Amino acid sequence: MKKVEAVIRHFKLEDVKNALSEQGISGMTITEVRGFGRQKGHTEMYRGTEYAVDFVPKVKLEVVVSDDNIKSVIDTVMRSAQTGQIGDGKIFVTDLAETIRIRTGETGEEAL
Repeated sequence: MKKVEAVIRHFKLEDVKNALSEQGISGMTITEVRGFGRQKGHTEMYRGTEYAVDFVPKVKLEVVVSDDNIKSVIDTVMRSAQTGQIGDGKIFVTDLAETIRIRTGETGEEAL
């Protein structure tokens, strides 16, 4: 099993969620996060004063999938989250050693 973490733009979340649902992905976790990469933040004007916004607001989406589905999930997230501009985000994939459903005690892929 793999855990896919994607840091994406806020306005792309609905597109990504719908695309993953069409793929049969039944669960995901969404967190509002802030950070920066190559973008290095941006400047804004407030009441005539310019100030720097060092951390850009993003959304982190977490999905756990079987090894068989990993390629299609990554392709789906990339296709639906991409705008072609700097700041589209990143995808991180990690191996999961164990997954346990608390309610039933099921483990592995049955816990998904």
